[in-house]
Amino acid sequence: MQDIVITLLQKMFILTLQMSVPILLVGVIIGLMVSIFQTVTQIQESTLTFVPKIVGCVILLIFLMPWMFSVFISAMNEFMSTIPQLIGAM
Repeated sequence: MQDIVITLLQKMFILTLQMSVPILLVGVIIGLMVSIFQTVTQIQESTLTFVPKIVGCVILLIFLMPWMFSVFISAMNEFMSTIPQLIGAM
């Protein structure tokens, strides 16, 4: 029983990382580029850091949403198929 629960938790953490890392990487890369641009031009506008990140992440979400849904649905189907094992192990 405990092995099944630990395995499920590990799979959920991996699923969370799989789905969040592309968006986080785009945010970090855009933030780094904006930071370099601000350093070079000495423009210290606070909104200049947020708007490109939001736009980049939203555009990436639009393109990745079908993939994210398919990965999430397959993981949930796998999780639902293990529920009888959990009930039988009690």
